[in-house]
Amino acid sequence: MGVESWVFGVETLLKRCFCYFRFAVFGGSDRGLGARPGEASLAHGGVLFLDELPEFTPQVLDSLRQPLETGEIMIARANHRVLYPARFQLVAAMNPCRCGQALEPGYACRRGPNARCMAQYGARISGPLLDRIDLRIEVPAVSAADLILPPPEEGSAEAAARVAAARQRQGDRYAARGLSPATTNATCPATLIEEVARPDAEGAALIRSAAESLRLSARGFHRTLRLARTLADLDGEATVRRLHLAEALSYRGRAERPEAA
Repeated sequence: MGVESWVFGVETLLKRCFCYFRFAVFGGSDRGLGARPGEASLAHGGVLFLDELPEFTPQVLDSLRQPLETGEIMIARANHRVLYPARFQLVAAMNPCRCGQALEPGYACRRGPNARCMAQYGARISGPLLDRIDLRIEVPAVSAADLILPPPEEGSAEAAARVAAARQRQGDRYAARGLSPATTNATCPATLIEEVARPDAEGAALIRSAAESLRLSARGFHRTLRLARTLADLDGEATVRRLHLAEALSYRGRAERPEAA
C-alpha cells in the first residue's frame, strides 16, 4: 500500500473555515480527480480559525483530534494513502448557547433554563477534543463604554516583539539539545518538556495538587507544562514558576460546561 506525502512550502497566516463537512476541512478524493488537501492542511504553518465550533458535524470535530496530536492528516482510499501536513494553531469561537444570549443579564432562553441550554450546546464538543484545547477563554460582550477606554499599555508591536523573543528562546533551547531550531514548546517531545518545564518547588506542589483535583489526563498534564513553559518564555524567565502554572491551569479550567439540568 503506497503512502504519498505532501510538503507545503508556503506558510498560511490565517485560514478561516466556514465549511462544516469533513471533506472540506480534511480533504480526500473528489470524483476521480485524485486526493485533495482540505482547509486544515492549507492552514499548515499558520492558524486555522473555526467559527461557531459546535455547528460543525461530529465527524469533523472528532477528526480534529489527529492533526492536533500529530500535525498530520492521513487520507486512506482503497490501496492508496496520502499523508498531508497539518501543523496548525487551532482558534475556535462559539456562542454560549445556540441562541447566543444565555449569559445576557435578564435573558431567558427559549429552549429552557439557560444553564441547560448552555450544557446541551457545549456537549457537542467531546471531552477528548476539549482536552486538546489549551486556552479556553470566555469573552464578555463589548459595551459602548468599553469602546471609549484608552488603549492597553502593551500595544500590538510590543506584544509581537515579546512573542518573537520568546520564540527565539525556544529555538535556542531546543537547538542546544540537538533538535531543529524551529522546534517550539508545542512540538517538542513529551519527555523533554518535563525537563525544560520543570517548575520550582511551589510550582511542583501546585501541579501535583491540580492534577488530582482537576483530574488531568496525561495529555492535559503535558499541555499544561507546555503552556506554563511558554508563559515563562514570554516573561523572559529561565524557570517555570508557580504563577506560570497557575495561569496555565486557569486557562484550562475556564469555560467548563455547566451540568445539564
